[in-house]
Amino acid sequence: MARQIAPNDSGSRVICRTDEKLNSKSFLQIYPKPLKTNVWERYGPKSIWHRACDFKGATSARGVVVEPTLMVIGLNHRTAPLAMRERFCIGENRRYQVLRQLKAAEGVEEVIVLCTRCRTEFLIWAGEPTLAASSILQFLSSEYGLKLTEWQHFYRLLDEAALVHIFRVPSGLDSLFLGEPQVVSQVEAAWKQARTVGSSGPFLNSTLDMALEVSRNVRSETAIGKLAVSIPGAALELSRQMFGSLDGRKVLLLGTDEMCEQSVRYMIGHGAASVVVIDQLPARAEEMAEKLGGTAATVADRWKCMLNADIVISATGCPHVVLTREEAERIAQERNRVALVVIDIGMPRDVDPEVHRVEGIMLYDLEGLERAVQQKAEERIAASDDAEKIVAAKAQAFHTRLQAQSVVPTVVALRQRLEEICRQELDSFIEERGPFTREQDQALHAITSQVIHKIAASLARELKELPEKEEQEQMTAAVARLFHLESPREALAGTKFERGKHEGRKESAIAINY
Repeated sequence: MARQIAPNDSGSRVICRTDEKLNSKSFLQIYPKPLKTNVWERYGPKSIWHRACDFKGATSARGVVVEPTLMVIGLNHRTAPLAMRERFCIGENRRYQVLRQLKAAEGVEEVIVLCTRCRTEFLIWAGEPTLAASSILQFLSSEYGLKLTEWQHFYRLLDEAALVHIFRVPSGLDSLFLGEPQVVSQVEAAWKQARTVGSSGPFLNSTLDMALEVSRNVRSETAIGKLAVSIPGAALELSRQMFGSLDGRKVLLLGTDEMCEQSVRYMIGHGAASVVVIDQLPARAEEMAEKLGGTAATVADRWKCMLNADIVISATGCPHVVLTREEAERIAQERNRVALVVIDIGMPRDVDPEVHRVEGIMLYDLEGLERAVQQKAEERIAASDDAEKIVAAKAQAFHTRLQAQSVVPTVVALRQRLEEICRQELDSFIEERGPFTREQDQALHAITSQVIHKIAASLARELKELPEKEEQEQMTAAVARLFHLESPREALAGTKFERGKHEGRKESAIAINY
């Protein structure tokens, strides 16, 4: 088995290892160069694939003991075009089913699925990273037709690199628009779904809790919050670029998506005169229209409504397009080629991309919005630099806490071993020199307890304070061999630390701060 760093076609650097079982190269980590935080130079290969270490984690199919690891597998607007992101978008109605399916997959201990307009990601606490990656690959291949040649568009992040990424996402540093505020609620919703299903446990719960705390720090302590541009804000800016003033403009809303609602509210605030709402469910259309002070129409009336509109905003959630090129051509002809701005923020897209070729209809999808609305480079760079420093510091501190937590099983096993040795020696001493009075017996037990506590506490401090993970693992393995320890994971059975794996966030926090 060999590990190497290799370039891929996109110029990214890839950590890979040859897997004898699969007889193929299993790419374990990839992220394209445009990533602001230089994950590769900062963390290097040591933190990407953990060395096998006795008495740690689960045993793989090849008999190698592998430490459980934080992992992120996904694709986003940086690594994949919109057409590909559409293919791997997991619909809202399928996410609970997918979480249950992946929760039972090989190598996966905990999992959260984050699916937005910009990304589809799997946040995983992996018992065996290679098996977990294979499980995700198999899922994407069987459910979404992933081809091996398309795997290069997915990033696979491990350990601290995965932690940095998870912290960057709700902070708006990995969004289509820097500081996008909606991503916070999207992360919270994904986490809530996983907790409902039971696929998120103490490790991911602690990580997501900290990620949202970091997001709050970033938005309050840097200019990210002031510079933030959301998709609704981008739609407003684009419309103003096209029409100048929005006074008297008519808006047609296809779908009752939250982003659509916010987009229309922005436009009403800048002078839009009327709003018509259409949804597959008439009741939802009427409810949204009432909230916006507009009117509702039926799906059958959508073409007539387009003839009278100036701006169309669409996010229906339909699995198929709702406006083809042929239909758009007829609408444009009937409008005498008068400009109609169509903003398609659906995922998957609602409008056939070929509609942009129709004269008189100006189509903008998510990628078009990004190109049309550019933030000021100087302000963006300064704000993102400040935010990246906060993320890096928080990630390093949290990773140190997780690293310290990894020695808890060894400390528990050592304490049990010392108690066993002391108990045996004390029983022999009492049998040989006893009997003793009650006070003498209590004194002997108190002394042995103090010795055990001092040895275990001293070792815990030494292990937790080691700066390098590799050095910590070597020292932990040496202690395990020296004292002939049982598997520390077995030693944890029934303890508060182990029970925390199956309980809520309160126990998780206790374990992290052990």
